[in-house]
Amino acid sequence: MDLETRIARFRETDLYVVITESFCSGRHPLNILEQVLAAGVRTVQFREKGLSDRDLYQRALAFRDHTREAGALLIVDDRLDLALAVGADGVHLGQTDLPVPVARRIAPDLIIGASSHSREQALTAQEAGASYVNIGPIFATQTKTDTALPLGVSAIEVIAPHLTVPFTVMGGIKLDNVDEVLRRGAKHVAVVTAVTAANNVRDAAEALRERIRALVK
Repeated sequence: MDLETRIARFRETDLYVVITESFCSGRHPLNILEQVLAAGVRTVQFREKGLSDRDLYQRALAFRDHTREAGALLIVDDRLDLALAVGADGVHLGQTDLPVPVARRIAPDLIIGASSHSREQALTAQEAGASYVNIGPIFATQTKTDTALPLGVSAIEVIAPHLTVPFTVMGGIKLDNVDEVLRRGAKHVAVVTAVTAANNVRDAAEALRERIRALVK
């Protein structure tokens, strides 16, 4: 699949689910992935820390098999080498990861996402060739301890008008506050525990997708 096709499919994304074993409430991440895909989610991020490269590869490869069968995009967190090794659709890079221009040179056909915690970081990532930028954390979150303080929903209105690439929003977003980000222009909502830690993963994902579709025009 070429980059243009991947980005077109990314633009159709409503809910973007990030799956990490430590936030799956003791369940296997592949089980969570299956339920997420059954809910119609078509963009999934594989995010794992602390595993050997071999274990990361085997698990990411299983994610690739499941997402390919479901027709979903697979984004790998941080590791461009792993994304290429398993044939993923993209990589998501943080502020301390491989620079976006380097990743783009190595992998011209992959979606390259970039985390941003300010307007300056978002615009820098866009200018560097990012396929999409993430704005966050919007609300307080426990899933990452090394990020900036919550930006608040007003950050969407500050940053989004300057972007020409798609953007996701992330950080503490749940069913009871997702309307706040949607009403400020967000179209692509990224979540972790709101789905992966839910008692019924499929129901949680479907409920969030329903709210997004109801409010995004």
